[in-house]
Amino acid sequence: MRARALTLAALTSATLLISACGSSTKKADAPTTTAAAPTTAAPAAGAKDIVDTAVAAGSFKTLADLLTKAGLVETLKGAGPFTVFAPTDDAFAKVDKATLDKLGANPAALKQVLTYHVVAGKVMAADVKAGKVKTVEGSEATIAVDGTKVTIDKANVTKTDIVASNGVIHVIDAVILPADLKL
Repeated sequence: MRARALTLAALTSATLLISACGSSTKKADAPTTTAAAPTTAAPAAGAKDIVDTAVAAGSFKTLADLLTKAGLVETLKGAGPFTVFAPTDDAFAKVDKATLDKLGANPAALKQVLTYHVVAGKVMAADVKAGKVKTVEGSEATIAVDGTKVTIDKANVTKTDIVASNGVIHVIDAVILPADLKL
């Protein structure tokens, strides 16, 4: 599996999504990786949006609850396209309860963490390249590739290319946190 990068169009989408989320005033800079031409896998007829696709999968209940709490459901039901690195319920279970409680009590921090899991644009597995990618939160996450193993900020990508009507989901086994998170 190769690593993916953002295109210039994706950066424009990121800027719009950051404004829509209201989660960051950071300016979107050019990505530090070389952009690859995105794969255009079309969603199946009647495909659901990212939120409904995640809910239907059944292993993202915590993520869905937190998206609701953070007020991000309507944003991720929007036109997009978005690439979501979605932690499973098992991934959230690895986060200590004190951290989850602090996030639940701090909507701005919760929004910061959740938007850190989103990259603007539809980035399919075949388009990933090792390096830094700009997240919707505004910070850069690090993608690493070692043979067929792909990680984002050391979280393993366990399933790829779950196509939704407004983007794509890649499943990860850990919750990733921006370096500047203040709880």
